[in-house]
Amino acid sequence: MDPILNPYSPGAGTPPPELAGRDEIRERARIAMERIRLGKPAKSVLMVGLRGVGKTVLLDKIRGDAESRGFYTLHIEAPESRSLPALLAPQLRLTLLKLCRVEQAKDLAERGLRALAGFVEALKLKYRDIEVGFDFDSEPGLADNGDLEQDLPALLETVGAAAQAAEVALVMFIDELQYVEEEQLAILISALHRCARQQLPITLIGAGLPQLRGRMGKAKSYAERLFEFPVVGALDKESATVAIVRPAEAEDVKIAADAVAEIIQRTKGYPYFLQEWSKHAWDCAENSPITFSDVDKASVVAVAALDDSFFRVRFDRLTPSEKKYLRAMADLGPGPHRSGDIAERLGRHVRNVAPVRNNLIKNGMIWSPNHGDTGFTVPLFDQFMQRIMPGTDWEDS
Repeated sequence: MDPILNPYSPGAGTPPPELAGRDEIRERARIAMERIRLGKPAKSVLMVGLRGVGKTVLLDKIRGDAESRGFYTLHIEAPESRSLPALLAPQLRLTLLKLCRVEQAKDLAERGLRALAGFVEALKLKYRDIEVGFDFDSEPGLADNGDLEQDLPALLETVGAAAQAAEVALVMFIDELQYVEEEQLAILISALHRCARQQLPITLIGAGLPQLRGRMGKAKSYAERLFEFPVVGALDKESATVAIVRPAEAEDVKIAADAVAEIIQRTKGYPYFLQEWSKHAWDCAENSPITFSDVDKASVVAVAALDDSFFRVRFDRLTPSEKKYLRAMADLGPGPHRSGDIAERLGRHVRNVAPVRNNLIKNGMIWSPNHGDTGFTVPLFDQFMQRIMPGTDWEDS
């Protein structure tokens, strides 16, 4: 069939043609944001899930939903190497400039810009990656102590006051939140808590790997009372079927029931993999309907494509000892596994491999669902590790 008309879209954060199975989370986020806008208490929403489940896509969709209803939004992706102040400052500046155009909020928004100037000037020596233009001179004593724990709450408070005067609500969307350093994460939680106590219309919708829930609780013990943590996981059979079938039907193409079942079985219902398999099944098919045989042929191509991109980009960042640790995990299956069992498979004491495990957790390759347990953050990575490091030679490396 014509590849130009192929409706499927595997990619990093690329919106799928059919966002199936996520209505409940979108509705929870909508209710939280609307309550904040009305000055009512609501928990911020932090979505957690493995790689490839569509957290970024869902975050972008919720942001689009919010903007269509008149919310002010800012969007941040938190990389491993940037500080939270450096990520927030430019986005808050843009928000405050927008608020300056609202007559009844102009004075408070300008005060927010003065607070931002003081915030950056005071912290730029500690956080050297802060780069933002100044629109106003700083106001002495306003968010300029040089202590993030004091200055970030003061800054968000001024932003929230301006938003309140403008009769709008500000929603901060932060992706990959697990990469924010724990100290900075604790301060962000405190700042949001302070805004919530004053009923200011500012909240957070975020996304991150499964370890984010534990990191938030460790950063601040009361985090569980401030945030909801909906899990974004694999799609159930009904939702996965919708994600596969509807895009094809929109192009007047049918997919046989056994072909759909095979895609779901191969992908375990993970959204990114559903897109990858469906794309290649379309390209392998000569005409409608797409058959089981087409999916079978496409599976070889889909696995190769994932190995060359989705999996390989993560594998290439690993040290030799990290690769060996993950290969031992793969021998035990998809997991999660007891850390002691992984160490035993490596023929080493659990204490000796703990630094490797800790680095893998820090880099987002594995996580700990419970104390002493270890799981992959990338679905089907156990199968990839067995393909890329076959046999037993890795044991002697």
